[in-house]
Amino acid sequence: MSDLRNIAIIAHVDHGKTTLVDGMLKQSGTFSAHEKVADRVMDSMDLERERGITILSKNTAVCYGDTKINIVDTPGHADFGGEVERVLKMVDGALLLVDASEGPLPQTRFVLQKALAHGLEIMVCVNKVDRPDARIAEVVNEVYDLFIDLDADENQIEFPMLFACAKEGDASLDPDVRGTDLKPLFDAIIETVPAPKGDADAPLQVLVTSLDYDSYVGRLAIGRVVNGTLKRRGEVAVCTEGGITNTKVNQLYTYDGLKRVEVEEVVAGDILAIAGIDVLSIGDTIADREDPQPLPRVSVEEPTIGMTFSINNGPFSGLDGKYVTGRQIRERLEKEMLHNVALRMEDTDSADQMRIYGRGELQLAILIEQMRREGFELCVSKPEVRLKRDPETDTVLEPWEMATLDFPDSYMGVITEKLSARKGMMQNMRHMGSGRVRMEFLIPSRGLIGFRGHYLNDTRGQGIINALFHGWDDYAGPIQYRAAGGLVADRKGVATTYALFKLQARGRLFVGNGTQVYEGMLVGENARGNDMNVDPTKAKQLTNFRSSGADEKQILAPPVQMTLEKALDYIDEEELVEITPSHIRLRKKVLKGNMRSVIRGR
Repeated sequence: MSDLRNIAIIAHVDHGKTTLVDGMLKQSGTFSAHEKVADRVMDSMDLERERGITILSKNTAVCYGDTKINIVDTPGHADFGGEVERVLKMVDGALLLVDASEGPLPQTRFVLQKALAHGLEIMVCVNKVDRPDARIAEVVNEVYDLFIDLDADENQIEFPMLFACAKEGDASLDPDVRGTDLKPLFDAIIETVPAPKGDADAPLQVLVTSLDYDSYVGRLAIGRVVNGTLKRRGEVAVCTEGGITNTKVNQLYTYDGLKRVEVEEVVAGDILAIAGIDVLSIGDTIADREDPQPLPRVSVEEPTIGMTFSINNGPFSGLDGKYVTGRQIRERLEKEMLHNVALRMEDTDSADQMRIYGRGELQLAILIEQMRREGFELCVSKPEVRLKRDPETDTVLEPWEMATLDFPDSYMGVITEKLSARKGMMQNMRHMGSGRVRMEFLIPSRGLIGFRGHYLNDTRGQGIINALFHGWDDYAGPIQYRAAGGLVADRKGVATTYALFKLQARGRLFVGNGTQVYEGMLVGENARGNDMNVDPTKAKQLTNFRSSGADEKQILAPPVQMTLEKALDYIDEEELVEITPSHIRLRKKVLKGNMRSVIRGR
């Protein structure tokens, strides 16, 4: 095992992890000279490539000299922190990437804290040193401050520091000298990350940390051989939460570049994929059949944000999607729970409604978007936080987050005002130079629901916001999310220019001419605080009478285009987002106009 290394690449979102893995794959000879390789080759999901973020942790392996290096690429967004927590058990070291301009950000703290808690050997790489606003010396000091703040011991704080430009594929040990390739990085990995510990002759122990699916061999369990040797066609015991069952391993794979390579056996320390065992879930142990010894299960932090998933019971149900029943939605969500350990599902009073809890709005929005693309129709409620009671004082507690905001200092007044209205409390403020300011606010998780869209509008798209779970504290009181009411259609039909032209004086419209609408559907935002039932289908009366003058020219303002995230941010407690493969509609929970009040909150 001295010729094997296991390392995870961890960082805040958009600090260059996947781009660095691209460079390592190319310079290790994984691709042939004539092979055309896409950028961010590890981001294989359509959603990952569209959004430019990593959503799922992925494994690859490169060979450097006589040493095989197993690499785990992890997500950087806080909502997908569960992916990072579970894969850290697979590795012996971690490479922490930090942007040369932005420095350590909230998710940098989170992933480093988890890596230190697992006792991993840490390497630090200051990336994007070619940025014109790079402040390398300050960032290095900030990294050391972060290690000290996280109570790193003397051995952990003695880490190697590299300076890289992942996009150009170079790294150096000297901040003042640009490297020519990634050789210093490979050498540092070999020297710093220890070879895996484990006894190949001991009873078998394999910890399952991920699940995948292959259209040819079916379900795959991905994990690390902690002790022993696993052989193809071997008889093993599977230790689950429900007990121990005996089974046989059909196929074994290890990683070589981006490919899975079928092998006859895998020894202690290596990362593998196993096909043919359907009963496995994340955290289970594959053990010796004669002497099964289960390993501690993978544990992640509890989710804090939840929303209700329900069937689409609107008039247009079934016109667009393939999967519309409560049973199909439930089966899809149960399947998601198997491989996404950061999600939780709870039953409600209705068989057609399920409560799903996750780390944040983005994680739940990604799940909804995946279901939408698979052909599901469903309705979802506004994201809400999970509350709990303090067992000692019996007071209501809610989750709080530490939000870090980076924006031009000319917008400081409006941002501070809006965060204060959402119960935020400023903890720190620092001028970054070049007219930008970085502020830290302690704020209830509820206060950030729907805030990101307003924040980007207020900062003209120049603001950056990141938040990290801080802990549980006293309930902060009610928060008003939306002051404006809604323009609600009072009948089913097709929206007309004649009707919409009259309505656009009342507020912003969400639909255009020719859009199919139904009773209870939100067609716009009312400029006033209460809802208004309107008729967007009214057509001009055609008669034989002629006017002496010309008709009024009717020009409609472009309607507000609602994306999934915008819709989830916009709705309030009385409304739902109706999601189909082709449409995103806003609607009232109670569709009939005579069954609900136009006064919001009643």
